[in-house]
Amino acid sequence: MNKTSTDNPAQSGSNLFLRLFPFLGWQRCTAKSLREDLIAGVTVSLVAIPQALAYAQLAGVSPYYGLYAAFIPTIIGVLFGSSAILSTGPVAMTSLLTAASIAPLAAAGSDQFYAYAILLALLSGMIQIGFGLARMGVLLNFLSHPVLMGFINAAALIIAISQIPAFLGISVKQSKHLLLDTWNVLANFDALHGMSLAFGLGAITLLFAFKKFLPKLPGVLITVSLFTWISYATGFAEHGGRVVGEIPSGLPSLSVPSFDWAAIRDLLPAAFVVALISFVEAMSSCKVIAMKTRSRWDENQELVGQGLAKVAAAFCQSMPVSGSFSRSALNLAAHARTGLSSIISAGFVFVTLMFFTGALYHLPKPVLAAMIMMAVANLVNFKSIRHAWQASKDDGVAAIATFCATLMFAPNIQDGILTGIILSLVLYLYRRMRPRIIVAPGLHPDGTLRDAARFGLPMLPPQIGALRFDSSLLFFNVAYFENAILKLIQDKPEVQYILVAGHSINHLDGSGAEIIFSLARHLHESGITLVFSGLKMQVQEVMERTGLIATLGEHNIYSSDKIAVEALQARIGSAAA
Repeated sequence: MNKTSTDNPAQSGSNLFLRLFPFLGWQRCTAKSLREDLIAGVTVSLVAIPQALAYAQLAGVSPYYGLYAAFIPTIIGVLFGSSAILSTGPVAMTSLLTAASIAPLAAAGSDQFYAYAILLALLSGMIQIGFGLARMGVLLNFLSHPVLMGFINAAALIIAISQIPAFLGISVKQSKHLLLDTWNVLANFDALHGMSLAFGLGAITLLFAFKKFLPKLPGVLITVSLFTWISYATGFAEHGGRVVGEIPSGLPSLSVPSFDWAAIRDLLPAAFVVALISFVEAMSSCKVIAMKTRSRWDENQELVGQGLAKVAAAFCQSMPVSGSFSRSALNLAAHARTGLSSIISAGFVFVTLMFFTGALYHLPKPVLAAMIMMAVANLVNFKSIRHAWQASKDDGVAAIATFCATLMFAPNIQDGILTGIILSLVLYLYRRMRPRIIVAPGLHPDGTLRDAARFGLPMLPPQIGALRFDSSLLFFNVAYFENAILKLIQDKPEVQYILVAGHSINHLDGSGAEIIFSLARHLHESGITLVFSGLKMQVQEVMERTGLIATLGEHNIYSSDKIAVEALQARIGSAAA
């Protein structure tokens, strides 16, 4: 939300200080708020720690990268973001984008892959910081909801499909096409590892049961703890099962990410997509939080906070992070009051890194795969695509095209979202180039010109040709406007006046003004008068500045359709008399 401007220097300075250090604006800590933040922080940490391990697996990096991403970046994100309840850290969508962006450039598990993941966090964070400082958060609205829904549905399926090898315990060589890799897994189904499948199915069953019947219990933590113990007790790793393995204990080392200009060039488009999608995910959480807590949030400040969290992740030798919808919802449901809850959650990650990494050695990777599959199940929403189609065929095409392109380009899913963005912009411009024009209107009882055939209205006299132009008159649609008037003249040879109902003309640019000049002049030479009705003040001001009012004549500008029609009918009657 935009801040209210003030002429008070002290107030302006205070606002600037709060923008630089938004955590100073948190509500005053009380015994009650401290207790609630503590409970919320502990609750979120019980989910954040196993999720961090799972999402690191999804990103194609070692599990401890996820723990590092759930520590310092979580603290930075809440300190410098605008929403104190938003939980920042590893998330499914950003993790998938990380793996998809780096897969064409480096082999999974290689040192180069890890270096690119760190560099991607830095680049995407710097992009977000730049957008936030430039107050350009509003530009993110160019990502339309149908395109976003098409991408999210496809990405959710890709995330689930990408976990099938770990879920079944099948090792296959990865190629540049996810669907081909999936087919190879299914073709080698006889090589599945029975214990892995049992662990995966058992984890899904248990996670579903906790969610359905015992939602207040930390189902994720209980499931992970139980199957880690079973893995240890049964010798799952000795029987060929894949486990998390050794996680180095201690804090992440702080170091400057290595700069490779060739890598920066290759990763820059992907970094932009990561910055865009991850912020949209964070933004959706911020909006829900703001509505439920009746608090304000600033999209530009949140861009800075999320960007700084990503940069912190890079300096902690970790992967890109974002605001988590599920953990933020849990934070909100646990009645967190301030950002202290996120700091407490990060504190428990710190304790885990320092003292309990050894306990995670036998955590089965099929269980992590099951966690990821359950987490993304909520992202699948095909109804949103159907609704987009029902609202507008163009929106439906954009959503379906994005969905299909994302699946086809997988694992390079950033190409899918870019395809959707470009297509939606092209369709938007096409619609604006050919706006709705009603060329056979009648005067409705409410005093406006409407489609005569649709509403059963009497037609206007043949001497009056009227049209309603339902769009602003700008450079890309002036030709369409001109052609509509010329066609009207051809269809009505007796026309003496052409009335343009301009209620929907919100803007008039130089091209629009010039086409009106040209039409008025040529129509006058043919004995036809150009008349406007219902023009908005901002349009009339443009006409006044450009001299159009003088050219058309003030007596040819009417405040409403009804007044214009009655006046023209009177003028026709006077001429006939």
